[in-house]
Amino acid sequence: MLQAQKRGLEKYQGIVDAEAEAQAVRHRAATEAEAVRGKALAEAEAIRNNAAAAAEGVRSDAATEASELRKRGEATVAGATVEAGRIIEAANKRAQDVAGEALAAVRNARQLEQTATAMRNIIEGYGDRYVIPTQGLLDELAEHFGFTEAGARLKSAREQMREMIRRGKAATCDYVETNRRTTAIEFVLDAFNGKVDSILADVRHDNFGTLEQKVKDAFSVVNNNGQAFRDARITPEYLATRLAELKWAVVANELKLKEREEQRLIKERIREEEKAQREFERAQREAEKEEEVLRKAMDKARREFEKAGDAQKARYEEQLTQLALKLQEAEEKNKRAISMAQQTKTGHVYVISNVGSFGENVFKVGLTRRLEPLDRIRELGDASVPFEFDVHALIHSEDAPSLERELHKRFVREQVNKVNPRKEFFRVALQNIRQVVDGMGLQAQWTMTAEAREFRETQAVERAMKSQSFEEGAWIQQQLKEQEAARVEEARKEAVA
Repeated sequence: MLQAQKRGLEKYQGIVDAEAEAQAVRHRAATEAEAVRGKALAEAEAIRNNAAAAAEGVRSDAATEASELRKRGEATVAGATVEAGRIIEAANKRAQDVAGEALAAVRNARQLEQTATAMRNIIEGYGDRYVIPTQGLLDELAEHFGFTEAGARLKSAREQMREMIRRGKAATCDYVETNRRTTAIEFVLDAFNGKVDSILADVRHDNFGTLEQKVKDAFSVVNNNGQAFRDARITPEYLATRLAELKWAVVANELKLKEREEQRLIKERIREEEKAQREFERAQREAEKEEEVLRKAMDKARREFEKAGDAQKARYEEQLTQLALKLQEAEEKNKRAISMAQQTKTGHVYVISNVGSFGENVFKVGLTRRLEPLDRIRELGDASVPFEFDVHALIHSEDAPSLERELHKRFVREQVNKVNPRKEFFRVALQNIRQVVDGMGLQAQWTMTAEAREFRETQAVERAMKSQSFEEGAWIQQQLKEQEAARVEEARKEAVA
């Protein structure tokens, strides 16, 4: 691909040479014309001087022939003047011919320059953005993890890379002439950035060593090829900047992997808590069943005791005592199960966000007492908001209302709605919420970055819509199909209910 680009740019070399040739023709024409004029004037002056000297000699040597000699001298001067005029006129004509050639060359150069400018516009598009890598995956990654050191470092490396290009510190060469120097630098810079961007597109959390060597190899190859353009080359400082970009991109990808693991752990913990709640309910049902069996057994034992003789009553008394103890244990077990299932303060305080609906750093802090807390969160992401909520933390508490009130109190100044605090939305860094919760000695699994899957996919679709290759008709048909499927599913649920 780079060779094709190189061959495409080679045809503009002639354009640059034509411009230089035109300048050379103009310079030679001016020099030659000036020389011709100077020589003609010198010859004319010499002829005048010689003629005047001859006339003066004739007058002094032959006074008697003064009138005739005077006429002869004047004729000589007149002839010299005519000759001088002829020489000057010829010189001027030659100068005009040379200048005409230079003018034609200038016009031709201007036409070629306009053509070159048009072709450059087709290739470069938007000036510096042709040689500066455009906004891409790494910039999104840097923004996505901007709250971490890795995200900040990655963002800084990307900005430094662009700044070095703008300041002309990314590449250099030994050309003195401005146009050739600029062309050579842009050529090697575009070649190097193209290779590096292709390499960085493959960034993962576990391939830093391989990609680092690929970037260094690209540096060596491009600089070697740049020797044909008066040693056009990428600077070591620019290489270091792109290697730093690679390093922090790998670290950010590692954070992304950990984030997915955190999400998995949170969901797993939710499932475990839901499972525990179901076990409480099952324990309650089993305790109630056990109580019923024991009561029936005790009733039977009492009837047998009343019918039994004195010798058998002792055995039935022992049996009744054992049954009574078992019944007491079953009742206590049932009470504990009922208590755990019916405690009105036990629940979960959740921290959720909706980047697509409310933007970054806006979080809802609320509580739910449901056996399945995610059901409540899914309800919050219904038709009233365009995107679903992301869960950052679920905090189990035996006194969830008090915990919720305390968190609301801590962040009262950060309320989004400063008139109605019941809205429970706060504009605050997630790290601040976590610090407060940790400071209260509470245990919670945190996901520090929202997945915002539907929102980010929507952004990707919107970007695709701006391209000519976007198949809008197929996309619309798919949306209509999914809407119909959703209506059918909703009708089915209503019928079951």
